[in-house]
Amino acid sequence: MTNLNKITITDEMETIGILRKAAAANRHLAELKGISKIIPNESVLLNSIFTQEAKDSSAIENIVTTNDELYKERLFGNIISNPAVKEIEHYIEALNAGFKIVRSSDMLTVNHICKIQSILENNNAGIRSQKGTKLINASTNTVVYEPPQSYEEILDLLKDLESFINDDSRSRELDPLIKMAVIHYQFESIHPFFDGNGRTGRIINVLYLVLKKLLDIPVLYLSRYIIEHKQDYYSLFQEVRTAGSWEKWILFMLEAVIETSKYTSEMVKNISEAMKEVKKQIREQYRFYSQDLINALFYMPYTKIEFIQNQLKISRKTASEYLKKLCEGKILKKHRIGRSNYYINTRLYNILTETPPEPPQGTDIIESVT
Repeated sequence: MTNLNKITITDEMETIGILRKAAAANRHLAELKGISKIIPNESVLLNSIFTQEAKDSSAIENIVTTNDELYKERLFGNIISNPAVKEIEHYIEALNAGFKIVRSSDMLTVNHICKIQSILENNNAGIRSQKGTKLINASTNTVVYEPPQSYEEILDLLKDLESFINDDSRSRELDPLIKMAVIHYQFESIHPFFDGNGRTGRIINVLYLVLKKLLDIPVLYLSRYIIEHKQDYYSLFQEVRTAGSWEKWILFMLEAVIETSKYTSEMVKNISEAMKEVKKQIREQYRFYSQDLINALFYMPYTKIEFIQNQLKISRKTASEYLKKLCEGKILKKHRIGRSNYYINTRLYNILTETPPEPPQGTDIIESVT
């Protein structure tokens, strides 16, 4: 039998240190919310940042791929042998589905969470119904935590979590960012599914911020921060379980919000500046400028003729001519995989990955600018 209890607000969750940190986290998050509006087409931000979050969140669970593999799979589909790429595609789909659910229903229920997890894992296994699930320390091969074992107990705790998420009268005016940290701890400790608990929990984090109107669109993702502080993340989780050390855990999550808000705000500003630069260059050098073209070029770092053709509703020949001119102007770089061409927006790639483009993989990819 687990010792996990239903959620109760305690003074340990609202220490002076936590309240000060929460105030700072809210300021930085509000800045991100405002800055996100400088790119009017939300699909540009959502698609770019969704993809990087899916990659980072999956990497926490040792589901690893390269940016090059991921963008090629998103562009062409079914050409990459790495199974991690498909799992990350499911993550992106689950994140999109969750955003639509929260936006349309203004709630986040157990059924919604189960739906998100089913898309993420590409199955309908649902809530655990068999006993035996334990969390193991891989380095020592010892059991560090045994989550609730019976279906009835899991469902009871999830229903309590659902109430806590949606009924603010239960949380004694607790700051939403503090509440997010409590929700994340409780969900991961319930561990309701056989697979996908960590990734589902990280999706819930950002959906909760949208639910509470702290963000208009889900652009704050904590996975990058968690990767950089992975040992602290797991050890502080365990300290809550063994010693009830809420303060250190909540402070960690609030710091994650602060650092991630600053990082993401800078990313959004850099994307906006890159869009302005490309817009100016196209207007000065060519006659085929349109805002739809700019949006299409910044939808994802990799693009292809068919995508430009469909987004701009132009002929294949015209789309091909546009891309040729953009390569000549060094706005894009052209590559080939098999019999297909694709084009890299290096400005956007560098902003999202903080690195120059990875070397093309394999001899079948040939760089060209003509």
